[in-house]
Amino acid sequence: MNIGFGEFDTFGFGGFHTMFSIVFFIVTVGFVIILASFVIIMVKNIVTWNKNNHSPQLTVAATVVSKRMNVSHHRHTNAGDITGAHGYHTTSTTYYYVTFEFDSGDRMEFSVKGSEYGMLAEGDTGNLCFQGTRYLSFERDR
Repeated sequence: MNIGFGEFDTFGFGGFHTMFSIVFFIVTVGFVIILASFVIIMVKNIVTWNKNNHSPQLTVAATVVSKRMNVSHHRHTNAGDITGAHGYHTTSTTYYYVTFEFDSGDRMEFSVKGSEYGMLAEGDTGNLCFQGTRYLSFERDR
């Protein structure tokens, strides 16, 4: 006796097969969307990196007009300690940005390291060195 999927329907398993197919489709589509998002982000970052590398290094007179921070909090689940207690711990990441204004009135915002951020004050004038969208340095006027 050859039992196929059609014969399972008489026992009520056809709905299970249909539900499994729908869930498998949804999971597959979700996985493809997430994978495509990662690929797009990676390609975008590589293109920006390459464009910056091929841009000339410029040094121009500039003024620090604005500073800002973006703090991102992350909540992580603990695996548990010796007693088996589970809980959470949080970490945070801070991103630092400085906006410079050139003599022409144009402005550019750059991501900078925390140590650079701390050394700059709004109103500082000097020579900004950058390459594309990559901040390199800022030498303050004396």
